[in-house]
Amino acid sequence: MFSAAYWTDPHAYLFALLIFCLRICDMSMDTLRVLFVVRGKKLPVWILGFLQSIIFVVAISSVLTGERNYLNILGYAAGFATGNIVGMLIESKLAIGHVLVTIISSTRGSSIAEKLRASGYAVTEIAGRGMNGTVFELHASILRKDADHVETIVLEADPQAFVTAEDVRPVRRGFWRA
Repeated sequence: MFSAAYWTDPHAYLFALLIFCLRICDMSMDTLRVLFVVRGKKLPVWILGFLQSIIFVVAISSVLTGERNYLNILGYAAGFATGNIVGMLIESKLAIGHVLVTIISSTRGSSIAEKLRASGYAVTEIAGRGMNGTVFELHASILRKDADHVETIVLEADPQAFVTAEDVRPVRRGFWRA
């Protein structure tokens, strides 16, 4: 196995830390790259894929060459896991793209629609039937970064409103607030 000198060598820990950091960068880029693929953003996908592949080759070759180094393997695995989370956090802060917000209100649909329109959002109103009678279904296509603001407007107008959001890609026409 490894001698006591191995476990006390600061260089072994620094090298494992370097691999850990490389994998965080690699996997953060991978998470963002996949999300850009879904959104059809070709240039960021290419740039992230290029950089990610370089970092991956450096990190994996550092783990696979030489003697079996368990610290490097642990740094690689921990960096992989941490990089996924870091990538998700970065992506949520960037909030790139659009979402379709669906709002269902049993009594205040028109009021919600008016408040959203006054804030600059396009809203489509649909009358529907829910479990307890007539409901108002509203659809608003918005930027992801505006989702929290829209939710606040809706819940201030109707705290009982049912609100969902799903990612969408603009295809053509209509009102897309950029």
